[in-house]
Parts: sequence; C-alpha cells; structure tokens
Amino acid sequence: MAKSGASDPSSPLTATADIGRRAFISLVGSAAASWPLAARAQQVPLPAIGFLGSTSPGTYAIRLGAFREGLKEAGYVEGQNVAIEYRWAEGQYERLPALAAELVQRQVAVIAAAGGTPSALAAKAATSTIPIVFETATDPIKLGLVASLNRPGGNLTGVTNQNVEVGPKRLAILRELMPTATTIAVLVNPTSPALTEQTLNGLQPGAQALGMQLHIVQASTERDFDPAFETMVQLRADALAIGPDLFFNSKLEQLAARALRQALPAIHTYREFAAVGGLMSYGASEAEFYRLVGVQVGKILNGAKPAELPVQQSTKIELIINLKTAKALGIAVPQSLLARADEVIE
Repeated sequence: MAKSGASDPSSPLTATADIGRRAFISLVGSAAASWPLAARAQQVPLPAIGFLGSTSPGTYAIRLGAFREGLKEAGYVEGQNVAIEYRWAEGQYERLPALAAELVQRQVAVIAAAGGTPSALAAKAATSTIPIVFETATDPIKLGLVASLNRPGGNLTGVTNQNVEVGPKRLAILRELMPTATTIAVLVNPTSPALTEQTLNGLQPGAQALGMQLHIVQASTERDFDPAFETMVQLRADALAIGPDLFFNSKLEQLAARALRQALPAIHTYREFAAVGGLMSYGASEAEFYRLVGVQVGKILNGAKPAELPVQQSTKIELIINLKTAKALGIAVPQSLLARADEVIE
C-alpha cells in the first residue's frame, strides 16, 4: 500500500510540519531562556536617592519640580530608573539627625540634603561615606561642609545661592522704597544658629552703611509669630527683613498676612512671598536653585565623585514687587524700583 504524503519524508507536507515544529521549539526555548532574565531584571532595585527636607511636602512643590527637572537633565526619571526616599522634618529641625540616619541605614546611593543649612549639617554628621549634595544660602567652607568650592575634598558637594550674600541689598531696597526708614526688624530662626549667624554677620555692615538700626526678633514655630510681631510693634520697626530660613518659607502666607495686618512693609528672599501677598522679595530663583541640586545628584549617580565635583552657585537673582500690597500699605513704589523689578504683581 502506498504511504500517504503526510508521512513521506520527501513530501512537502512533512517538510512544512518539520519547519513548524522547529520554529515552535525555537520559540519556546527562546521564551524559556528569557523568562529568568526578565524575572531577574524586575528584581533588581533601582538606585535610590535620599531626599532630606526640612519642612513638609506641601511647601516643596516648586523645589521638587525643579529638582526632578535637574535629574532628568542628567538622565534620571523618578520611578523609571531611579527611586527617591523622602524624609520630612515638618519644620522641626531637631528631627533631621534621626531622619538622616534613616537614609544612611537605607543605604541610599546619594543623599540630597535639600533642607538648607540644617539638613546639610545633619547629613554630614550622619555619614562620611555616602555622597551628599547639599543646598545652602551660607558659606559651605565656613560651615565645614567642604574644604574648597572647586575641590570639596570629602563626600559632600552641592549648590549655594546668594540669599545671605545679598542681604545688605535687601536693606538698600527697603531704604529706596522708604527713604526715612531707620529701624529694621530682622526675623531669624534660633534653631538654625549657623544660618542665623551668617545672616546677621552679612546684614550688620549693610545696616551701618545705610544708617539703619537692626533689631533681631526670633521665631521657630508658628506660635512664636504673634509675640514676634508684637515685639516689632513695640520696637516701632519701620520695616521687616525675613531671614532666608526654610521654616519661614513654609509659612509665607501667615507671615505676609501678619505683616500687612501690622502695616509693616516686609521683604523676603523668594518670589512666593510676594505672590501670596507679601510686599517684596529679593533673592535667588528657587526653581533655578533646586534644578542645580538635581543636576549635581544626577552627576554623582553617573559616577562623579563629590570630592572632585565643584560646588555650584545659583546666580539668578529676582526682584518681585506686589503693587496691590504696596497700595494697601499706602506706599508709592518708586519708578526706579519698578523698572528693575523682574515681576510686578498687580
């Protein structure tokens, strides 16, 4: 009996079947070989950044957006190829050492000490091996964070702004706005002594040159605001300069409202103060500042050593004036100031 074409080795049908079986086996083999690799790939953890904030997430919206933008410039996107472990002190600086220790225990790849001088000092005290990128308004050499700006020399590098350095300029702006102002209240946070010291050291020569007298008023919690402003009234302060402290940054609406209620012209470092009703701000661009922090962190993730990574300086300074608040205070803003303003809020 003749064999059917299907079982005949020379039959086209048999050849087709053999090709199909080989293709199927090859496909299954390839898939089987790739499954363990895929599984292993999914189990590999992303490199983690420890983000040490001095206040709360709600006050960091602009900063976090800018920080992530800087990371993206360096090739990193949160949740895709890098994870971020957040720790928030909620304005209680005494919590920062424990939070920094948590990040060290977590063995993050790099710590972004993004809560100003207090978080930078807490992170430095917590580890001498994990890379740290700080952000501060003060001199990092005087703080002992780095040996020099060009070659930091240890496990820290970072970004500085000029908010302490331009402190005397804020006084000059107040004088230009109010030529007869002589008594200035300066609001500082006593729980950040290093920042307070450098802030006042920067302001005193400028005040003397302008013939102004500074009165130091302290606040470290929102409960301190009422007695602080009562003290300013008793001192008959002509104006208020708010120190560059992240706790104050987290309470801008409250500070702006109290200053307006006391008919006290006030100047702050960041734009958001004027945006929520404060009279003026003069200082570093917050978005530019934190973008640079993200870039520095990304460079370290890409292999740069903090000891050899120069400290960057944010140089973009903004003058913002709220005309609506000026009118409410009965102040006529000189045209010379309006012409120099980066933004006038009406």
